[in-house]
Amino acid sequence: MAAARWQDGELPPNVEAGPDTVFSGTHAFRRFLARRPGALRVGRGCTMDSVTFAVGESGQLIIGDGCYFSSAVLLCDLRIEIGQQVCIGWNVTVADSDFHPLEPALRLRDAIACSPGASGLPRPPVATRPVIIEDFVWIGPAATILKGVRLGMGCVIEPGAVVTHDVPARARVMGNPAQVIGEV
Repeated sequence: MAAARWQDGELPPNVEAGPDTVFSGTHAFRRFLARRPGALRVGRGCTMDSVTFAVGESGQLIIGDGCYFSSAVLLCDLRIEIGQQVCIGWNVTVADSDFHPLEPALRLRDAIACSPGASGLPRPPVATRPVIIEDFVWIGPAATILKGVRLGMGCVIEPGAVVTHDVPARARVMGNPAQVIGEV
């Protein structure tokens, strides 16, 4: 078994990866701001091909063994758990937060706090809820999985689906918002 590797060198110190796991893509950790130990844990035998790991300061992202992700964006401010043997297609987004307030006045305050001239103004609180993706899930290209969703074991998310609610095990969903269209 070979140690985990990333084409750009050393993994961040709070990233744990199992043997035979490969990270590719020059921007994989560009938005990795996590400070906690074990903020990103990836199992063995995984391929993380051009995946963006955008993990906030207190976020934790856990990925099981034997997963294959291609050009996905994982936005984690709280917690995302992904099981074993999960496939995630290109341009998929998984987010455990809206990353901005929903109320207009707070959105404006947030935009000002994020601007270059903010001088340390605090951002308003933003709702977060964990995302759980169970084992053997397949997520097609350009799908979006939003905060608080649980994807049941073996379900299939069709390309372009926007998932806003839990998906039962072995269900097949598609659409915006995603609806169950059958079983696999």
